[in-house]
Amino acid sequence: MQTVTAVNYRLYLEPDLETFTFKGQAVITLNAEEPVAAIDLNALDLTIDQCRLEGAQGTLDCSFTILAEKEELHIDLPNARQGELVLQIEYRGNINDLMAGFYRSRYTVAGEDRYIAVTQFQESDARRAFPCLDAPGYKATFDITLDVPSHLTAISNEIEQQVIDLENGKKRVIFKQTPEMSTYLVFFGVGEFDIQVDSQDPRVRAVTLPGQQAHAVYGLEFGRRALAFSEAYYGIDYPLTKMDLIAIPDFAFGAMENWGAITFRENLLLHYPDTTSKAGEERICEVTAHEIAHQWFGNLVTPSDWKYLWLNESFATYFGFGVVAEFYPDWAIWDKFLHGQTATAMARDALHETFPIEIPGGEHVVINSSTAPIIYNKGGSILRQVQGYIGTDNFQKGLRHYLQTHAYACAASHHLWEAFEAAADMPVTALMENWVGQPGFPLVTVARRGDAIHLTQQRFTYLPGEFDQQWLIPINITFFSPAGELDSRSLLMDAREKVLELPAGTTAYKLNSGQNGFYRTWYLESQNLENLAALVKDQVLDPTDRWGLQDDLFNLVRAGKVDFEAYFDFLAAYKAETAYLVLTSIAGNLSLAHHILPEQWRAKIRALARPWFDSILKRIGYLPVAGEEQTTAILRDQLIWDAVRYGYQEATEFAGDQFAELASGGAIHPDILKSVMQAGARAGDAATFDWFEQRFEASAVEHEKVNILAALGGGAGEHLLARVGRYILQSVPPRNKFVPVMAMAENPAASDFLWRWYQENLEALEQTHPMIYERIIASVISAAGLNKPEKIERFLRRTWKSNRRPKT
Repeated sequence: MQTVTAVNYRLYLEPDLETFTFKGQAVITLNAEEPVAAIDLNALDLTIDQCRLEGAQGTLDCSFTILAEKEELHIDLPNARQGELVLQIEYRGNINDLMAGFYRSRYTVAGEDRYIAVTQFQESDARRAFPCLDAPGYKATFDITLDVPSHLTAISNEIEQQVIDLENGKKRVIFKQTPEMSTYLVFFGVGEFDIQVDSQDPRVRAVTLPGQQAHAVYGLEFGRRALAFSEAYYGIDYPLTKMDLIAIPDFAFGAMENWGAITFRENLLLHYPDTTSKAGEERICEVTAHEIAHQWFGNLVTPSDWKYLWLNESFATYFGFGVVAEFYPDWAIWDKFLHGQTATAMARDALHETFPIEIPGGEHVVINSSTAPIIYNKGGSILRQVQGYIGTDNFQKGLRHYLQTHAYACAASHHLWEAFEAAADMPVTALMENWVGQPGFPLVTVARRGDAIHLTQQRFTYLPGEFDQQWLIPINITFFSPAGELDSRSLLMDAREKVLELPAGTTAYKLNSGQNGFYRTWYLESQNLENLAALVKDQVLDPTDRWGLQDDLFNLVRAGKVDFEAYFDFLAAYKAETAYLVLTSIAGNLSLAHHILPEQWRAKIRALARPWFDSILKRIGYLPVAGEEQTTAILRDQLIWDAVRYGYQEATEFAGDQFAELASGGAIHPDILKSVMQAGARAGDAATFDWFEQRFEASAVEHEKVNILAALGGGAGEHLLARVGRYILQSVPPRNKFVPVMAMAENPAASDFLWRWYQENLEALEQTHPMIYERIIASVISAAGLNKPEKIERFLRRTWKSNRRPKT
């Protein structure tokens, strides 16, 4: 390993948006700790014209070799050097269409295609734009200069320091030097941008395509509030001069935390009153808060190795929800965290083939459908568990200590544990090392024996297996008597088995009170489960505990430990349920069961669900009501679609009437627009597909485009599936090809078709961005794998390519 570090990059780039090429010069100041005769930089898809070494005796030419397979530029120095080295590299590259590196993003004005040029470098694509030491541990400052046409706007991580008019119809934009940061956080962009400055905090700006400024106000205002909260909570001021929120038309990820220049998919930043639902508003806030958290977690303090990427993403996930909860406590954000983050992570982590949160490998970490639920969702859930264990104040004190100690530097997991231990004086390292360092999570089995309960831990998996694993598990337990709550205790389960004496008079006991713990619970005593069901029915338990009981039981069914009939019978206790978290979870669990179980069970599920949906929809109404609770608005949309899928006539007629109104040019409330479109596609014919296609092509609103694609995939009957498949390949932009495929994965009519379509179009699908392709293949497997697991496994063994990279 070379002992060379980066100190500063002076980058000069001249992009050409007509030829989609760029010229560049990188002047890189390095430091060699010991004498070196050669230097290896990362470079990919670049043409290197010249390499020189600057020195006191002048500038000397260096010989160099491109090592394409290793994505490296090998430079031989004229002689061995130590200390400061300054390399000057002249090069050229393409502004590609891969949504990686320095790439072009297309948009349309009056039928004319136009382009902006932007960057996306995480996790190792800065090397596509300039030669560099392209790993998070190599931090440096950046001085960026762009020569661009005079009528275009250039933006980067920092503010413009100087603009010089050139004689060739161009201008030279020189940006202020950045703080020390990693290459993956560098950003530069060129195009017809509008910049809107927040009226209360001029550091916060929204950058959009022309004409979109009004739609950026919602995200801009929340971004300002989230930034102010973050500065106060972390005790460290935001260190850059400005923070841009940039809407990008073609974008493979949801958003990216480039320091001072955060990029977003348009539907995750822009707000359109006629099409953005309440759920869409929440998503804008959550993603914005997530990326702003990164300005500290990842940007200020960076993982020393990609193994520790979770230190970025888990904190951003946690605070993405936590910051929104601060401003909108009535949105029940932490309930949505449990259902959307914790439950999703558990479902992925319950497979035999899973990963620890600290993913080994180091040089590269591929973020995909396998790793993201672990690094993001499980990691965020584990932080929530730590916060519950050491307490809210100690959690904040520990984070401040961690950020202040490692600012502008790199960190590993043990640095975080040390900070928490300093704040709380508790054994955090011993607790957390086996949570982040090993795969899976525990099942705590509870058996009553006389006046005591015996707790046993083992790894929870959906399929049988032998695993010699053990965790330190923080457990909160509440005891109940016929009069109500009797007692509560907290303990650390530090052995495979633990015995706990019951308080006198105990008739029921509930583990994981508040659902802070990342584990599932299995009660072997049927009487306890019956008594807990009574507490559910009378709503003595709070919504999180009511959610946890049924969700644990359903997943025990999935693991083959409990019959589905037991879960089905337990749901009788939830007939009067009103909480969003519980209702949306049950609806999702029944939907999954309906998808995978034999017809005799499907009929039972439909018989149970119809009156249940009927009572809920009659209570909350089919049409949104001004001033109603946020959770009611979001729940309604989901339940209408579920009721339509189960054949509930009233819901089907309502959605059909609403779709007819929409198709004839009427306006539909955005909070039911998604379900109405899905129902329209489900009942539609070829003419309906034509309408969707025309609407998609005519719309300039990304949120609406996503709704249309989800409707076509999720609602299409067998007679339209082939047409949907062709449309995905021929007309859907690469950034969105996964949307209808994910929807088809939940469409029972599409299961067999989806698998055939994937095999027949494998070569074309593999050309998509790795993130998009991963979502497609994960959806195909989830839909088709239930019926033909062996066939799919054999096929993937022949065709699967790990660590895929965007290819030119």
